[in-house]
This record gives sequence, structure tokens and C-alpha cells, in this order.
Amino acid sequence: MPDTLAPLPDAPAASPGLFDRALRRLTAVWRDMAATVGAEEDTSVEAQIRACLSARGGEVSARSRAARLAETYLTLDEAGRRNLLRGIAGFDSDPEAVAAAYAAVQNAADPAERAVAQAELRRALEPPRLKLLTQFTSIPDGRKFLVDLRAFLLSHRDGDPLLAALESDLRGLLAAWFDIGFLELKRIDWASPAVLLEKLVGYEAVHEIRSWRDLKNRLDSDRRCYAFFHPRMPDEPLIFVEVALVKGLAGNVQALLDEKAPVLDPREADTAIFYSISNCQRGLAGISFGNFLIKRVVEELSGEFRSLKTFATLSPIPGFRRWLDPKLAAGEPDLLTEEEAGPLRAAMGADAAPALRALLAKRGWWRDPALLRAAEPALLRLSARYLLREGNGTRARDPVAHFHLSNGARVERITLGADTSEKGLKASASLMVNYLYDPAKIEAWHEDYAGEGRRNASPAVRRLLGRSWPVVSGAASVFRSGGATP
Repeated sequence: MPDTLAPLPDAPAASPGLFDRALRRLTAVWRDMAATVGAEEDTSVEAQIRACLSARGGEVSARSRAARLAETYLTLDEAGRRNLLRGIAGFDSDPEAVAAAYAAVQNAADPAERAVAQAELRRALEPPRLKLLTQFTSIPDGRKFLVDLRAFLLSHRDGDPLLAALESDLRGLLAAWFDIGFLELKRIDWASPAVLLEKLVGYEAVHEIRSWRDLKNRLDSDRRCYAFFHPRMPDEPLIFVEVALVKGLAGNVQALLDEKAPVLDPREADTAIFYSISNCQRGLAGISFGNFLIKRVVEELSGEFRSLKTFATLSPIPGFRRWLDPKLAAGEPDLLTEEEAGPLRAAMGADAAPALRALLAKRGWWRDPALLRAAEPALLRLSARYLLREGNGTRARDPVAHFHLSNGARVERITLGADTSEKGLKASASLMVNYLYDPAKIEAWHEDYAGEGRRNASPAVRRLLGRSWPVVSGAASVFRSGGATP
């Protein structure tokens, strides 16, 4: 999903009002379906699970039993849901059948016999609970029910092997059902259904949508919003990206979201800025859509606007302060160069690291041009180091950097004073990054990072890693001018 373009580890829930209305509708629908199950049947949770697995009756009976179990789950409290799911998880593979099938594989006399035995082993290993999970897809909104069920499992699996096993099974099913080949890319605009726009507001996890006017601004003619949908969840976006059509690289997110800014004729834009991406379904965590979404949107925009030459993000560095602050507190030697320490001493009356630490703690420091100039050399170089050198060697430490580098982008530019929101200051020290997506080089840059751990960056960013301060920086002037630069 960070203050701007990045996939979120935990997608937010929709607004409480939306969830309550959806829950009431679902329970009503499932209650009607479940009413077709014989009244004489045992309604205990274990009996319902066994009834679903027994396959008694036809398809209608199976759907009704699945609906009854789903309705039961939704009416339980947290502890009750855990117990129900542990009950489902208990329907595992038959150990004796698995052992016999494995022995048959070991004793196979030739490749043909071994192939048959291995197929039998795979069938023996498949737990009955998979059949039960699959049955939920036959009921209305069953796919969404399973996505939300996995969200619950993700929050409760730690320390519980049964729930962890059930979550693993469900993840495998969802990964197959939500393969990118099944997804549909749709544009969301101001004419989209109100219920969808309301969900957009509820799911936005990057830059909070503060009002309907704010939302309308983000869907204006010089903006685009695209989302992936699944045919079985047509009213539920899986992930969406917000794009601004501008001139030049945008360098300030507050300017980019300014509702009073004039609307640009999109035909005059030469740059598409991906400034926010939100994963909407917590239950689909670990099933990646973001890389495909960006590439598809690049294709869509390239086809619509021939004038677009540059595709880039405006992204935060969400782990930067978590990495930097302990180093400043410990007074790590050689953290700052002498060229960087001098302006900080003059501005704050303290030495090197303590001076930078005090500056970042100073309220409204980013409003003072002198403090911006003093902090700029150190913060730009340290952020470049964090993005390009920190990590395990093959993976960038920063999650947003890892996301974009693995998708085939390069670090194009780092700007100070680019996000002065409270969140941006606390997480990124107001810094933001433009990650460049060059359609002609996406695959090569992806291979560099995925294959060798090489992190591509523009020459200007790489120069920041030198021990001496580059002659031209410009970040402070970018901030003072309020945004985009050519």
C-alpha cells in the first residue's frame, strides 16, 4: 500500500457503515438459503462442518449448508470464530492413507507406476477442509467471505498451528482464484456508482480523502484512478492506484493534492505521477497485484495520451526515520561528513548528529529556509544510502523501495520538504522519492534487482552517495516553489 505510492502490508477495512450494511445483507441472504436445510438437522458447529463435508443431497443442499455455516461464523464473537475455524482446520489429511500412499511411491517399480503412486499421494495429502473452503464459493458473496475469513486468520494464526495450517491452505486457494489472468482493470471516475466511491474513500490508506470535494479533485480530468476487480467480487476493488497528469516530475504531495490548484488540460501533460496505491483486501495480503497494476496503467495511459513521456511515482521512505533516529541517538561515528556537519552546527549550535537530531525534533523546522538548507545535504545523502545500500544485499531495507525496484523502476530523484504532513515528517523526515518507470527498461531493471540485487538509480542520486556534497542540489528550491520541476 506509507504516505504515498506503496503496497500496504495491512489493507484497511471499509468504513464501519459499509461493513454493517454488507453484513446485514449477507446474513439475510444466507439465512434464507439455510432455511431450506431440514429443521431436524443438528445445528451445532461440529455437526454443521460434518454435514458440509458429507456431501449428502444435491447441489442445493450443499449450498444451503455452506450458507448456514457462513451465517453461524458471522454471528460469533472473536473466540467463537477461532473455535469454529480450529474445528475446520482439524479436518486434516488421514495419516494412515498418506503413509500408505507414500509407501506405494517408495515401492514403485518403474516410472509409470511411480507417476500413478505420486498422483495418489497428492490426493491423500489433500485435507478435507479444502473441500469445505471451496464450498463457500458457491454461495452469494462467498469469495468475499473467504477473503475476509483469511484476514481474520492472518490476525490470529500466530502461536496456533491449526489456524496457521488453515490460513496456508486458504492462501493457496485464493492465489489461484485471484490470478492476474482473472482480474479486470477498470477506471473509477466521478460518474462511478456512489457505493464504489464510498469504498474508495474507506479503502484509501495512503493520503486520507477528507471530503467529497477532495475525492472529486482526485477524479478530475487531469487525474486518473484505476482498480483491479474480480468477476466474483464486482463491487469490491482489490487494489487501486491514483494518478496525476502533470508537467515534469512532481516534487511535493501537498501541491499535488491541492484542491484549489488549476486543472491542467491532460493533453498538455508530459508526465504521469503515480502518487497513491492502496491494497483494499487484507485477506489478499501476500498475493501481489501492484506490479501488474502499474504496468497495465502505463499501457492504458500511453494509449490515451501520446504526449506522456515520463511515468514515475511520488513515494515516501516509510522506514527512513526508524533507521536514522537510533543512529543519531547513539551518535554513530562518521554518520555525517564534515561538509554536512558544518551547516548543522551553525544552525543548531550543537555538533553533527546531535544537531541533526535536534533539528528534526524542532517544530515546524521545514518552514525555515535556513534550517532546510542546513539539513538538506545530510538528509539527501543519508536517504540515498538507506535506499541504495541498506538491506540484506539482495533486498532493499525500505519496503516501498523494494516494491518499486522489484517491479522494474529506478530511484530517479529524492526531494526534501516533499511531504510536510505529520505522518510524512515522522516517517520520512519530509523526504519523498520519484521512482521512474521507463517502459523500455522495466524488464532489464527488474532483472537487475531480482537476479543480482542491483538497485538502479539516476546519476544524480548516485552522486549523493559520494563523500563530498554535489555542487547542485536544488531540493530546497523545489520545496519553496511548491512542487513540480521540469
